[in-house]
Amino acid sequence: MSSVFIQESKPVSFFITLVEMTDAARRGLEEIPKMHTMIHNGLSLSEYQAFLHDLYHIVWHFCPIMAAAAARCDDRYREVRYELYERIEEEKGHETWVLEDIEAVGGDVAGARSNPPSAPVQAMIAFNYHGAERVHPCSVLGMLYMLEVVSSVYAGRVSDSIARAIGRDVEGGGFKFLSSHATMDVDHLAKLNLLIKKVDERAAQESIINSTRVNFYQFGLMFREGGFTSLIGG
Repeated sequence: MSSVFIQESKPVSFFITLVEMTDAARRGLEEIPKMHTMIHNGLSLSEYQAFLHDLYHIVWHFCPIMAAAAARCDDRYREVRYELYERIEEEKGHETWVLEDIEAVGGDVAGARSNPPSAPVQAMIAFNYHGAERVHPCSVLGMLYMLEVVSSVYAGRVSDSIARAIGRDVEGGGFKFLSSHATMDVDHLAKLNLLIKKVDERAAQESIINSTRVNFYQFGLMFREGGFTSLIGG
């Protein structure tokens, strides 16, 4: 008498689902001509200064958006709340690194502080506040996922490419934020993986997937007409 053993398949973790449902949006970034150029051939000095201007505002709002989300996390999402508290502590002050980079490459630090970013970046920032405050606090994890994937995958290559293009050494100043986060966000992404796997409420999961897709889209618009290059000479 023979017996048949049927092995039950393990449920796919939500983190894998998130990757599968949003990776096309991530890969689509490389199809944008300006981003493809930046990754492989760098930027001109004026373009890099404008890019840092936009980046400064993204980083400036990073902690306040996480704080807004943490304030709305009840005890169902206490682990998300605690992770956001920890991430805020780690990330606070990093906007000053961007200002240091702007100064190091001869950019306008005062202008970066006082002038708004490009329209796509304003829209991305507004979307993330809206998601944290009006949609679902876990939507902030979509912002974290997008930024940390982009940083861990591209930041190191981008800093090297831009440094070559403008005739500078990465270690000589002007690339502190990009270079540091290329390594830092690999660890952050691993921690985010563990956290996202624990999010099992459908509404929370849907908010994270939507947020991730929109953030990839809005980030991509930075590299199109009306993005950071529109700030050159402004």
